[in-house]
Amino acid sequence: MKTFLWIFSLLLGAVACTTAPKDQPGDTDDSFSFVFMTDIHLKPELGAPEGFQMAIDSVNAIHPDFVITGGDLVDDALYATHGRADTLYNLYKKMAKGFDMPVHNTMGNHEIYGYGVKPALDQNHPEYGEKMFEKRIGKRYYSFDHKGWHFMILDGIEKGDVNLGTYIGKVDDQQLQWIKKDLEDVYPQTPIVVVTHIPLVSIMPQITRGPLYGDNHGSLITNQQEVLAPFRFMNLKLVLQGHLHALEDNNLMGRTHFITGGAVCGKWWKTPDDSPLQEGFLKIDIKGDDFTWSYVDYGWETGIVSP
Repeated sequence: MKTFLWIFSLLLGAVACTTAPKDQPGDTDDSFSFVFMTDIHLKPELGAPEGFQMAIDSVNAIHPDFVITGGDLVDDALYATHGRADTLYNLYKKMAKGFDMPVHNTMGNHEIYGYGVKPALDQNHPEYGEKMFEKRIGKRYYSFDHKGWHFMILDGIEKGDVNLGTYIGKVDDQQLQWIKKDLEDVYPQTPIVVVTHIPLVSIMPQITRGPLYGDNHGSLITNQQEVLAPFRFMNLKLVLQGHLHALEDNNLMGRTHFITGGAVCGKWWKTPDDSPLQEGFLKIDIKGDDFTWSYVDYGWETGIVSP
């Protein structure tokens, strides 16, 4: 199935949304840029380290203020032995040191250790589930501020079951409470960026799999309304998402953009060179309360041609 390239707006409008009053906190004359790199799927095979290094070099040439990864950093810990997962995490950590700027990581489903292992892994293992990411990479959810903008990184993955699958898209109750608490210290006009691996809003499952495929518990955040409710009276400008290896911009009510950011690995390092969506990442440019974005094809080629 070919990768789809969709740029979709629910309402006509520019990429920039509502601007905060000039005399209110959240306004800033400081301009900056950052890179959003999702779905790297790093592994020793298929030339992935060489491809990732090319992406790192491309980012360093752009000189953004920082990088945010969108999850699925490695491929993969979900179904792997501990030895394989250890190798992948070590490879990612070693290569990520090549960035010339800070990197803020998001956890994807492929960073979670042991959910899909057969026979079932002992859940008391010290690195079971999300613990491997927390031990080796960092917090699974957190926030930070940069030049008047507030960034919130979420963990949108929970363990599934025999009926729902290996994992589901869901933000747990602990995080829901944290979101409310975190926003208490954010001025309502402050521009906010939320990052989640599994999308909160996307039309891609319906386009690629049919109109009812949104009911698939692993494709979208299933408690989306609960997650977004605390932002109702906040200046939520942008939600950055991954997981689907697709590029789309859903402009909700002319207020919030939900952008699914393609994939550094393209189609898992097997993208045909004539595919409409190539391996790449997003560059986000901020000016005051507004933003623009572009998709950067960093030049990796597989030598594969579509049949």
